[in-house]
Amino acid sequence: MDLAHILAFNLALAAAIASPGPAFLIAVKTTLSAGRRAGLAMGIGLGVMASIWTLSALMGLQIVFTAFPWAYVAVKTLGALYLLYIAYSMWKGARTPLEEGTLKPARHAFLQGILINMMNPKSVLFAAAVLVVIFPPDMGLAQKAFIAANQLVFEVVFYGALAFGMSTKAARNAYLRAKAHIDRVAAVVLGALGLRLLFGR
Repeated sequence: MDLAHILAFNLALAAAIASPGPAFLIAVKTTLSAGRRAGLAMGIGLGVMASIWTLSALMGLQIVFTAFPWAYVAVKTLGALYLLYIAYSMWKGARTPLEEGTLKPARHAFLQGILINMMNPKSVLFAAAVLVVIFPPDMGLAQKAFIAANQLVFEVVFYGALAFGMSTKAARNAYLRAKAHIDRVAAVVLGALGLRLLFGR
């Protein structure tokens, strides 16, 4: 493993994180609605769980999912139902005004970030596919741990920058003006992703 492998992996990570998936959408929504601290906590939770999935892929968890398809289906179904629940809650509360007293605590945002990525077993399959393409097969435990740590740092920096950028007064005021529309569009997208995860392969 050398620097070129890490750079290629980070480019793949950037493309995956920035794609319109549930993690990115909920990170943006959390920052806009609950502020920078909650957005950063959400990003840390997402990064922690994503790096755990990557380490699991490096250690061969995808083999377990292949050998026991019911385990993959069970986690995937729970993840889809969780996304649908978030979509429903977001749609239902779209017209509810935000009040400072109801803002999401950072610890809650962190746990939600963990759950969002925990309930998406496709993460480990994606990680396994990317890792096989980019990295040599004969890596030691220290190198695998370094890859997972690299992903954690990368994701925390990415979501931290997103939280700082989206937590400006102008961004928050724009969100508050269009909250009902933004929340319902996000709910539709998350619902569609949940259905795709539930019924897709």
